[in-house]
Amino acid sequence: MLGGLALTATAHAGSATSIFSPAGTPAQSIFSLSMLVLSVTAVIFLIVAGLLLYAILRYRHRPTDTDREPPQIYGSNQIELSWTVIPILIVVMLFLTTTRVILGTEHIPKPANALDVTVVGHQFWWEYSYPKYGVVTANELHVPVSDPASMTPTYLNMTSADTDHSFWVPRLAGKMDLIPNRINTMWIDPQQPGLYLGQCAQYCGTQHAKMLLRVYAETPAGFAAWIKHQQQSANEDFTGNPEAAAGKEVFMHNACINCHTVRGTVATGRFGPDLTHLASRDTIASGAFPNNAANLRQWVDDPNSMKPGSLMPSMHLNQHDLDLITAYLITLH
Repeated sequence: MLGGLALTATAHAGSATSIFSPAGTPAQSIFSLSMLVLSVTAVIFLIVAGLLLYAILRYRHRPTDTDREPPQIYGSNQIELSWTVIPILIVVMLFLTTTRVILGTEHIPKPANALDVTVVGHQFWWEYSYPKYGVVTANELHVPVSDPASMTPTYLNMTSADTDHSFWVPRLAGKMDLIPNRINTMWIDPQQPGLYLGQCAQYCGTQHAKMLLRVYAETPAGFAAWIKHQQQSANEDFTGNPEAAAGKEVFMHNACINCHTVRGTVATGRFGPDLTHLASRDTIASGAFPNNAANLRQWVDDPNSMKPGSLMPSMHLNQHDLDLITAYLITLH
């Protein structure tokens, strides 16, 4: 039976969002608890189904049976005591095991070398800020890998700018809600470099399904290089690229600067994602589309054509200005 459960887990482990392929300490604890609960319930199912099948076969009607009612047993203290005490013991065991996992993932001492990241949920994107480094980015969370011998976890301090959201990267940890005017904290410690995918797990409006999560776990050297790059101001070198230079002027003279920040420029809006290093991201629209010139152009022109319900308005720019702004945005590495 346990072998069958293991095969089931293996079959689902290939999914990018499978709890059966944990890559961090909290996720491993949740996986172990899930397998324990699945094993206990499977044993209960087999016992109940076996007894039911035995009763059906053993006491089935036979041609030699008379119509006389069989002897009746009115109550059994031993049977009633067993089916009362055994479930209570099972529930208590599962309760204590679950409590141990919760305490082991939510109330452990925070290491001095832990990385702090502030996470703010928006309709319908994620904002990440690194207070220690003065970095603000969007939709793609970068964290260092954690060596099990010397853990360097990332602590995520979460809140929401509008409605309830829920941060869930199944291979790294459980779910954590983001609630306005409240700070909830969770931690992750990916132990292998790579990309870990997730999803907003709390219905938050029209585009809840496309509020995707991308967590990049990098080596310490890779993470340090990423931080150093993110700390730089926006690209200002448009040598040989007059379209990008003209696109910057169009961008700075439109309503874009009211919602977006581009560090080193007059654009200081905070309603939308920080665009300082937009072109360095793999995706746009919170992981919904690859980040390329064609998608960027369509997004600026009419976001609702790609993500209906998006709170970003259509800019109603002419084709010439759309080309110029796109040329500028793809230089923001």
